[in-house]
Amino acid sequence: MLLAILFDLDGTLVNTDPIHFIAWQKMLSKYDIHIDENFYQKKISGGLNPKILADILPQLSPEEAREFAEEKEAMFREMAPKLQRLAGLTELLNWANTYEIKLALVTNAPRANALFMLEILELETTFELIILAEDEAAAKPDPIPYRVAVERLGINIENAIALEDSPSGIRSAVGAGIPTIGIASTHNPQKLRELGAFMAIPDFTDLQLWTFLNSQIEGGLVTKEIVL
Repeated sequence: MLLAILFDLDGTLVNTDPIHFIAWQKMLSKYDIHIDENFYQKKISGGLNPKILADILPQLSPEEAREFAEEKEAMFREMAPKLQRLAGLTELLNWANTYEIKLALVTNAPRANALFMLEILELETTFELIILAEDEAAAKPDPIPYRVAVERLGINIENAIALEDSPSGIRSAVGAGIPTIGIASTHNPQKLRELGAFMAIPDFTDLQLWTFLNSQIEGGLVTKEIVL
């Protein structure tokens, strides 16, 4: 029986990748590095800033990398005052509350970004638990953030599902043994399935998702109507 849903943030609750992509383009152009979407998806999306910068700009000192990341994230927040929830998210959260499903957020986003986005999306009090990778021993794609989430919620892995959009997030959740649904808002659904997602959907209105969720409630007797 389903007892908890573990959400990623960027690309799952809200599609922020187009804004992050522009911010990274602008910042990296200062170093004469010009990136396209393919580079962004392979080298940046879903990653943690220190590792991203160590790979792309290894010449930066730790202090320079920190200043770069802070400037880039401030730029992102300046460009993202009108973020919108991914389609169907409100209905999913209401459904979860109706059936007393625990909700947790597991994200690699910096603290300032996570708090900013939750405020913009009016989700500040939605999650029983928020796991920030920067507070843990390792970030996604390491399984640790998801293992910590399940442990702190006090549930068994088989009673949870994870919702993730990026390869690093899929690897993290699957590596923790959590059944994972890929949200194909930013990456090819086939790629997400190849990484271990048992389902890949464009957003939370997808009927596959609701069929699965209904089957997890005792007896599979719950019905859900969605206006598409």
